[in-house]
Amino acid sequence: MLTTAASHMTRRVTVLGAVLGLATLTACADDKPAATDDGTGPVTVKATDSACDLSRRDVKSGTNTFSVSNGGSKVTEFYVYADGDRVMGEVENIGPGLKRELIVELPTGKYQAVCKPGMVGDGIRGDLTVSGDATAQADEDTLLKQATESYQRYVNSQAVALEQKTTEFVTAVKAGDVAKAKALFPVSRTYWERIEPVAESFGDLDPKIDARINDVEPGTEWTGYHRIEQALWEKNTTAGMAKYADQLLTDVRMVVAKAKVVTLNPLQLANGAKELLDEVATGKVTGEEDRYSHTDLWDFEANVEGSQAAIQALRPALQKRDAALVTTLDTNFKAVFAALDKYREGDGFKPYTATEAEKKQLSQVVDGLAEPVSKVAGVIAKK
Repeated sequence: MLTTAASHMTRRVTVLGAVLGLATLTACADDKPAATDDGTGPVTVKATDSACDLSRRDVKSGTNTFSVSNGGSKVTEFYVYADGDRVMGEVENIGPGLKRELIVELPTGKYQAVCKPGMVGDGIRGDLTVSGDATAQADEDTLLKQATESYQRYVNSQAVALEQKTTEFVTAVKAGDVAKAKALFPVSRTYWERIEPVAESFGDLDPKIDARINDVEPGTEWTGYHRIEQALWEKNTTAGMAKYADQLLTDVRMVVAKAKVVTLNPLQLANGAKELLDEVATGKVTGEEDRYSHTDLWDFEANVEGSQAAIQALRPALQKRDAALVTTLDTNFKAVFAALDKYREGDGFKPYTATEAEKKQLSQVVDGLAEPVSKVAGVIAKK
């Protein structure tokens, strides 16, 4: 999918982009020197702490692969941005010496290719021009067209619920009803987490809504869910939170309006599904996401549900192309939900204060699902 504004993206390996984020974390082939690039095959991206060198900056419309290697000393990210810093594709958490691939469908137009050493700031930017008249995947394949339409309906339903529940949460905060606000906090976030890659694709809205305190750059005010979460659980009060509640609802409404009309492509679904699992691995399993309320498992389950929704939309096309992969995906999704079951309490979950052994166990089951999900983009990209 299904990223994102600069600072908030520090936490990801990635998920949905996106929507949306569009990265598949499979190993890349060896880099080709830019001088020998004949205009075919993957665009090689050589990222360092001070440079973002592409083997070519003019590509054909349609499906493109960017083979990214990190020759620097800092963990980096690579993005393709459309106008307004809308994320068309991203690959995150590329450690020093590592290589990753980004598979993305790009229509004709002007874009920016961006490396973010240290995973912060505006990044090292350069123009990327896409030309040609390639037919969109969804226009060539009926099953893929149906997949995007099905997933769009899912996004719309979640967006409506997100606005409704966030309105209830904000109302409780402004009324000074701490108990009700605490009860509504994880519920309202559930709808956000299911469609997070889509929400993250809209420039700086994601960090305004969902940034943790360590994601906020100097000189930028901390706002959003987690700003209010800290007051509710650390201070047991809503005092001073009215302006943050109002801003949260304004920003959520803007995301909802954009999500309802955004046009998604099949690769955004595929890579958004992976991005959501990356969210689980880097924020939820560790307990870093909802560090004050310890409601991380609500987010955990919602991320996995969102990933499954994207895969289910693609299911008919995947079944036709790789039935064995579908069987593996079904099995591994069940395993993740089974692992969550022991933490359930009432309609939700126990406070997440897992031991290191429990975190390791959850990480292993999530990694077991992430591996086959990471293959989906490559399967979908094939004609």
